[in-house]
Amino acid sequence: MDSQHVDVLIVGAGLSGIGAAHELQERCPGKSILLLEAREVIGGTWDLFRYPGVRSDSDMYTLGYRFRPWTGEKSLADGPAILQYIRDTAAEAGIDKKIRFNHKVVRAEWSSEEGRWTVSATRTDTGEAVRFTAGFVYNCSGYYRYDAGYTPDFPGIDGFEGQVIHPQRWPESLDYRGKRVLVIGSGATAVTLVPSMADEAAHVTMLQRSPTYVVTVPGRDPIAAAVRRYLPEPAAYAVTRWKNVLLSAYIYQYSQRRPEKMKAFIRKMLVRQLPEGYDVDTHFNPRYNPWDQRLCAVPDGDLFKSIGSGKVSVVTDTIETFTKTGVRLHSGQELEADIVVTATGFTLQMMGGAELVVDGEPVRLSQKMTYKGMMLSDVPNSAFTIGYTNSSWTLKADLVAEYVCRLLNHMDANGYDVCVAHNDDPSVKQTPLLDFGAGYVKRSVEELPTQGSKWPWKLGMNYPVDVVTLRHGSVVDGVMQFRKTSKATRSAARRPGRDEPRAAPGPLRTPARS
Repeated sequence: MDSQHVDVLIVGAGLSGIGAAHELQERCPGKSILLLEAREVIGGTWDLFRYPGVRSDSDMYTLGYRFRPWTGEKSLADGPAILQYIRDTAAEAGIDKKIRFNHKVVRAEWSSEEGRWTVSATRTDTGEAVRFTAGFVYNCSGYYRYDAGYTPDFPGIDGFEGQVIHPQRWPESLDYRGKRVLVIGSGATAVTLVPSMADEAAHVTMLQRSPTYVVTVPGRDPIAAAVRRYLPEPAAYAVTRWKNVLLSAYIYQYSQRRPEKMKAFIRKMLVRQLPEGYDVDTHFNPRYNPWDQRLCAVPDGDLFKSIGSGKVSVVTDTIETFTKTGVRLHSGQELEADIVVTATGFTLQMMGGAELVVDGEPVRLSQKMTYKGMMLSDVPNSAFTIGYTNSSWTLKADLVAEYVCRLLNHMDANGYDVCVAHNDDPSVKQTPLLDFGAGYVKRSVEELPTQGSKWPWKLGMNYPVDVVTLRHGSVVDGVMQFRKTSKATRSAARRPGRDEPRAAPGPLRTPARS
């Protein structure tokens, strides 16, 4: 069994993990770091998903890292381009040399006596058990299961004689040329897949139980192109990034405050782009208000162009049963298909499915509150990344990484070894972590931690506000508590060559605000 101690152990080498490692190298240069990645390559989501047309549904000027400008032409970039961007970031910073691939974290156990985590992993290539110790564990594995997507228990599906595929497990050898394809779903994956497959398939049908809001966005940002002509790349990137941040924040707030006007605006846009007489109200008029669930963005209206060409049909109905040749709907209509794609979502899984234990007691996530949307109550020296649901994931991931670095530097400057968020305020009420109507959230709400009714326990979904509180707010806030471990404990956990003096031991404390 291998064993190694590091200051910070990062779980996951995808978009968030590489960004976190970069920030730690830049802002905490004295810290040793190690990344554990369950898969065999860098990239996370952007290497896993390989279905036709896979792309971002957020613009790359906000999905890209704050510290590394996106220089590609497309605003909604394709998966391979995003993957290359992540890998280039890792290679240029030497982060790729600090990754242990095929290492799936299965358990992380905190010992207050030792003041460190013991992290157990399994080698996915050999089955070997591996163990590491770390002063701080930073989970960047996202919030859904990589090994299995979500497919409902459709009646009769075993009797279907064609192929059934989930986008999370797309076969490289799939040939859909000249075949009838049925895509079940109406979310971001479905609206990406459908127009991408339409050119080669005989016909593509998108079958949805209920509609989703779908809006057209420019494939290339004309303002970004104009700004680049007059400003250096870093400055142009910053300007475009903030333009998109403020625009998306305005659209979100307007949707929340004046939903009927936003619905009317979206409908007017759809009527212009869809064929004359198209039944917009049946197929693109959801039962919920805009941004009660995430809007689906399609670049340059590609989905609507495919519908207009006759290559794509949208059917809004529910499945009664699969048949040998397709599906029969509750309306009595039958849809024949050679290939069925179940773009029906994914399954949430916090902490990569790893078991968390604190001083011998298993951590039940549903009983924990999230502190500033990045730490769990009463779980020491640990952070995680959950991005925004109403904006780009990386905007929040960048802020979390910056905050973790500030927290670690504060601890070093004051001789602390342990930090833990603890709630002493009885007026703080627990509420669901994600107040979001998406199916994957509803299916897993009981397995998620909660948020509190007020700051710093309330999960922020407003980037400009989070910039103020997370980037510039003090880490000493009356809630975060700090402790100094004993000299004997530190010696047991110390790596060779790291024998710097530290402060004397002491109890958990909440320092006065600085």
